[in-house]
Amino acid sequence: MSMLAMALTAATQPLLGKAVELLIDQGFTQKVPFSLWLIPAVLISIFVLRGIGTFATAYLNNWVISRVLNDMRAHVFERLLRLPVARFHEESTGRIINTVVGDVRQVVDMITSVFVASIRDSLVVVGLIAGLLYLNWKLTLVAVVILPLTAAIVRTTTGRLRRLNRDNQRVTAEMTQVVEEAARGHQVIRVFAGEAYERRRFHQRSEALRGFSQRMTVAFAATAPVTQIATAVALSVVIVLAVQSQMSAGEFTNFVTMMLMLLTPMKALAEVNGPIQRGIAAAESVFEMIDAPVEEDTGTRVLGRARGHLRFEGVSFRYPGAHNPALTNITLDVPAGKTVALVGISGGGKSTFVNLATRFYDPEAGRIVLDGVPYPEIALASLREQLAMVSQNVVLFDDTLAANVAYGAREVDEARLMAAIRAAHLADVVDKLPEGVHTMIGENGMRLSGGQRQRVAIARAIYKDAPILILDEATSALDNESERAVQAALDTLMAGRTTIVIAHRLSTIERADRIVVLEHGRVVEQGTHDELLAAGGMYANLYRLQFADTVAEK
Repeated sequence: MSMLAMALTAATQPLLGKAVELLIDQGFTQKVPFSLWLIPAVLISIFVLRGIGTFATAYLNNWVISRVLNDMRAHVFERLLRLPVARFHEESTGRIINTVVGDVRQVVDMITSVFVASIRDSLVVVGLIAGLLYLNWKLTLVAVVILPLTAAIVRTTTGRLRRLNRDNQRVTAEMTQVVEEAARGHQVIRVFAGEAYERRRFHQRSEALRGFSQRMTVAFAATAPVTQIATAVALSVVIVLAVQSQMSAGEFTNFVTMMLMLLTPMKALAEVNGPIQRGIAAAESVFEMIDAPVEEDTGTRVLGRARGHLRFEGVSFRYPGAHNPALTNITLDVPAGKTVALVGISGGGKSTFVNLATRFYDPEAGRIVLDGVPYPEIALASLREQLAMVSQNVVLFDDTLAANVAYGAREVDEARLMAAIRAAHLADVVDKLPEGVHTMIGENGMRLSGGQRQRVAIARAIYKDAPILILDEATSALDNESERAVQAALDTLMAGRTTIVIAHRLSTIERADRIVVLEHGRVVEQGTHDELLAAGGMYANLYRLQFADTVAEK
């Protein structure tokens, strides 16, 4: 329908020239009253048709393009949700945001420009040239010499424009990252007087973008004057030849009118190279993300509620690009319903163990088994249904407290929600909120304190009620009073569940069924708290150091 509307608009161009020819030859020269009244009627009719075609083109084009934009963004965002975790470690947040928001917009702008220019303006050019050929084919051949010249100019600028647009995209992503970090780290910036540093970072990217914009403008703006000069030369030759021919005044006026009408669509076709190159550069990023491999999900087994017996068998893992392995030949049995604590100095492999248990990464060697079923055989969604996690880096969403606690649930069970809130000792917090559990808590829970945010994360895990629980420094942001309250809630939550605990404060894991000490990706000792203290090894040393620090603080 949009193309038909474009064709209607294009058809009015030669019709307008013909109407002018009739007006001059019959209205002014022959003085025919009937024709004199006919011409205004024809002119009005032409512009009515042109108005209908122009409006329909704009409306229908936007109808198409807005849906293309939504569909493309949906494709990119869908792929974003399924990318492997490693992708987020390799690529900056700013670049990802720029791809989803900015680059998709550039691609759609290209489609808009190309669609309109290549179809509507091409139809106008074809229609006008057909009219010119009909009037005088010899003069028309002189007029169209500007076409190959314009094409040659456009071709010379294409490569440079594409290179400039790739660099422009890279710097735009860097600027997005600077803005995102400035907004996220506003407190650190103020406390450490980083305003000048951030201002310099932003200014450098801004100046780079300005430079790219200027060079791109020079690259494609230079085509316009050259094209116009070529058109002027062709028009001058046409006028000289037309005066020497036997054309009537009306025919000559019609010819020149249609030739001048060629300038606008020709200029549009010449200038479309800029948006095309910007769009192609953006499309490379957009379709690279759309085509990027997603998390590998080879499993077909769908589990009910797992018992929670987790076993690592000879597991080794090295992060992409890392020199040393993160885990080496780890064999560990976590019985169903038991609590296993992982301790050790930073870099020992505790977080890697969690990344493998959640299948954010797959081991390079060995295998992980849940209730006797190897991880690769379990459907990824089914595996993750068995897991709940509370991390020291709490992630909350700009939504209500209820939506954050019941995150991932299709429908919120109010009774279950309130039970989770009470178990996480959040009831007093909810009572003070203006709209209770339906209060918006802001970006990443900014309206809550650090301890309250961690308790929301614990309530989320309680609400999910998964058989396997992963606690990664779950009480690290709590004061002593809150920690005691939440620890009691965690004790209730951990009962009957397979629990993996990472904690630097060893006092929080003394009652674990087994404590595993990791060093440089290897298990160096394991046992109960009392057994490890009696052994006098690494755990005993860590415990004595922490106990001494605690006594010193008191």
